[in-house]
Amino acid sequence: MGRSFVGKNSTTPSPARVVLSIFVMILGFALVADFFWASSSKFTSSYLNIASNWSPYHNSIILPNNGPQKGENIGVKTKKDVVPKRILPATFQDLPAPELKWEKMKAAPVPRLDGAAIQIKNLLYVFAGYGSIDYVHSHVDIYNFTDNTWGGRFDMPREMAHSHLGMVTDGRYIYVVTGQYGPQCRGPTAHTFVLDTETKKWQDLPPLPVPRYAPATQLWRGRLHVMGGSGENRYTPEVDHWSLAVKDGKPLEKEWRTEIPIPRGGPHRACVVVDDRLLVIGGQEGDFMAKPGSPIFKCSRRNEVVYDDVYMLDDEMKWKVLPSMPKPDSHIEFAWVLVNNSIVIVGGTTEKHPTTKKMVLVGEIFQFNLNTLRLMLHHCFQVAVLNAML
Repeated sequence: MGRSFVGKNSTTPSPARVVLSIFVMILGFALVADFFWASSSKFTSSYLNIASNWSPYHNSIILPNNGPQKGENIGVKTKKDVVPKRILPATFQDLPAPELKWEKMKAAPVPRLDGAAIQIKNLLYVFAGYGSIDYVHSHVDIYNFTDNTWGGRFDMPREMAHSHLGMVTDGRYIYVVTGQYGPQCRGPTAHTFVLDTETKKWQDLPPLPVPRYAPATQLWRGRLHVMGGSGENRYTPEVDHWSLAVKDGKPLEKEWRTEIPIPRGGPHRACVVVDDRLLVIGGQEGDFMAKPGSPIFKCSRRNEVVYDDVYMLDDEMKWKVLPSMPKPDSHIEFAWVLVNNSIVIVGGTTEKHPTTKKMVLVGEIFQFNLNTLRLMLHHCFQVAVLNAML
């Protein structure tokens, strides 16, 4: 009778090794199968469909990788080779729309950033603004649409804000509310004024309860409404809403009245009254802030969120949410006009570019149809990346 003996050098594997080998084989097969599946066109199209559902836009930009960096060996693969392309939302490109033709008009007497502008009949009144980051304007220029000329310059009150103003007109009187006083990222002022455009005379109005940067401002039902804007630190979005009874450039009350807060705070929004409805469109949360301890209040970049929200205040003094804009849009407080029962908004700024971190200009004209409460769009100009003054 023979016996079999298993010694130390036997080739028969132990149960533990068999289990481990099977596990490794299954894992390797899964990785190979996953690679071929992910490389297929079917997977790619499925991914793009899912991505487009998450994005509010159906278009996207595909950015190729940059070329080899200095000191890189072209023949050696790096981590950058793993993902050859990036897919970005269409916030950073023009949306499909009909092209419009533009006529170039006479250039303004001085460059401006974050100033204000109001049209009365054939005249456009342009106020304040940065001339540079260290210099702000304190005067008004007037553009005449009839003969394409600039003229009639006059000074603003010494206590009036130089940028981020709230502003509205009744067709003769221009109401100017709060804003930033001085260059860089200095603090706001609560001072409020009214200009008689026929006499070019200024009068004081009761100061705002708390100063704000770039609040939404409008005349509605005999009252001057001021909403939202940024807080005194220039960054925090505020939702406060005040109103003051006014008539023919004169206040009918000594103090501002507290109204229903706006649903979402922030500056740089279009604020429009039409058919006894008050609408607030677009805007942003966050802004540049003064660098802590800086004697000149030097501007320091902070995170900003630009949004596409549209709200309407109804007869019951309740806010309603309306269809959103086609893309997030800010700095549009003086970029709108009423045409044929539509609100037309030209340009603006959207989210910073994710790669360059530069401010991106909006390249479309948005048309909000007041009959259907729907937004349409047309091409304004090619989207450009703005090397921000700040």
